Amino acid sequence: MAMMVITSSMFGLISIILIQGSAAVQRFEQQPSYTEVNPGQDAILLCKVFNKRGFCSWQKDHKPMGMYPNKYEWHSPNQENGDCSIWIRTAQLEFDDGKWECQVTASDFHTQDALTSLPARFVVRVPPQRPRIEFNGSQVLPGHNLTALHGEVVTTICRSHYGNPPPVLKWFLNQTEITPTRKQTNTTELDNPRTWLALSVLELTISKENHGRMLRCVAVHESYSTKSSSIDVRLDVMYIPETRLTGIPTDDVEDLKDTVSIRCLVDANPRASVIWKREGQIQPAGLQELLQFSPVIRAHSGLYSCIARNKAGESQPARIHLDVKYPPKIVSIGREKMKTALLFSPMSFECMGEGNPSPTYQWLQTLPSPSSLVIERSRDSKLYISNVTYDYQGEYTCRVRNIINGEERIEISEPITLQVHGAPQVLRHSSVPEIFVEKGENAILSMVVCADPRPRIIAWEWGSLRLEAGSEMGRYRVENIIQEQREDCYKTTLHIRDVSATDSRAYYLSVENDSGTDRHAVQLHVSEPLQMSTVVSLTGGLLVVFLLSICVFIYIIRREKFCFSKQSVFKPPEIDSQKLDFEKSTTDPHGIPADAVYTTTNTRSSHHHTGGSPEAMKVRLAAMVLQPPTRV
Repeated sequence: MAMMVITSSMFGLISIILIQGSAAVQRFEQQPSYTEVNPGQDAILLCKVFNKRGFCSWQKDHKPMGMYPNKYEWHSPNQENGDCSIWIRTAQLEFDDGKWECQVTASDFHTQDALTSLPARFVVRVPPQRPRIEFNGSQVLPGHNLTALHGEVVTTICRSHYGNPPPVLKWFLNQTEITPTRKQTNTTELDNPRTWLALSVLELTISKENHGRMLRCVAVHESYSTKSSSIDVRLDVMYIPETRLTGIPTDDVEDLKDTVSIRCLVDANPRASVIWKREGQIQPAGLQELLQFSPVIRAHSGLYSCIARNKAGESQPARIHLDVKYPPKIVSIGREKMKTALLFSPMSFECMGEGNPSPTYQWLQTLPSPSSLVIERSRDSKLYISNVTYDYQGEYTCRVRNIINGEERIEISEPITLQVHGAPQVLRHSSVPEIFVEKGENAILSMVVCADPRPRIIAWEWGSLRLEAGSEMGRYRVENIIQEQREDCYKTTLHIRDVSATDSRAYYLSVENDSGTDRHAVQLHVSEPLQMSTVVSLTGGLLVVFLLSICVFIYIIRREKFCFSKQSVFKPPEIDSQKLDFEKSTTDPHGIPADAVYTTTNTRSSHHHTGGSPEAMKVRLAAMVLQPPTRV
């Protein structure tokens, strides 16, 4: 029993001790945290302990730190209240920068409640060096060019050394921020591990549009007076030249008259060299942007190309076809100035000309004076006459023509004379094939004949008669031949006085020279005036036709009324009244009595008495008109 009492007393004592021990355990109420401070400034590292029983201490970079006046001092004169915070005076990188830990010893040996805080970074700021940009392993100085090709993906690096903490690096293209595809890396400097090397890598696709823009790297750091420091470099984008032409002529350019100035404008980086080439030539046509011809001549015509070259490559050629216009010119029409052709033989003329635009051709025949009539014979360079006649005799000229700037340009060749020799030829088209005259009038029959040599015999023939030029026989007379306006052509005329019906016939002109003969006819028609008996007969016939037309017209009108009455209600009084009106109208005091034309005699009896005479036919026609329609 006594043992049980002792045991219970001991259990109670142990419980009290455990409860008191549990209440005496110390713990952190606030641990030190990341802190930045500029060099020479004072800073406080906070550390507060709840139910502190042990002693406060600090350690930096795993080494204990003592309290030194004016350097490391307690924040509270008495740490019993649990405030273990310390002041770091006049912060210096080499002494104070590091990882600090707040520690508290155990309350007693048995409790084992010693405390150590998480390491807190205490940073003494050090301004980093100005950032720099590197490209292709070399540093690009501020304001200098960063040269790259259009379309190239360039890798640029921005570095910032000896900063603490490392700065934040940002990229800008002009005023637009660019986000790098890679994250910034920070590493401690080999020669000063307390400072940092910040490095940012930017991959940028270069385009022509970026040329001249500023690429900027900005280091953001609190120790800078302006909170940031930057470097700018200029993008020098190289691209293949692009060319375009100005001064291209819009109007026709004429030989020995106009000036041509064509400029090849080049857009390129770096500056490109220009070369003008002419198709078909090895030597360059020019080595400057300006291609000029003053004045331009036809030999300058051709296809020209402007090509520009630089380090980036060669441009596509800019082409222009220079087409120099020049007036037409006759190069050749043959050596002969006079040609001779036999009648009905072939003949040809050929004209060779040049010009730009290509000229059009005309072969013109000018008849001999005094007519000087001009006839167009062909619109080709070659004139071919398959069957030469005397109509083709005369002067021939070749006319070439083109148009430059809306102005017609013409050149005409020296004339070529064509002479025709051979048998006589009566010009059929110059005479009227048929002549009409009335009886008693005079008839004149004329024809033109051409012949070289001159005709020996010119005679008119009809029936068994023949009359030569310059002779006369009764009512017939032939004039002497008259020289026509055309060379080797003559006019002959036959006069016939007081023609009669017996003169209606064909009259032949017969011509003969040393080379042959020709013969052609003109038909003469003699008409007699109308006789009085014929006129009277025609007048009577027309009168009869007129009267019959009136009768038919009256019959048609009555028939229409009859058809209308069949369609409407039959009204005998109206029909009778119409009949009376008709009879009254036929008994007009100034007209012919009705019974003089019409009769009420029965048709059969009338026919019996009058037979088939015209008077009987008139009576029957009137009866048909006046007879009322039969009621259906």
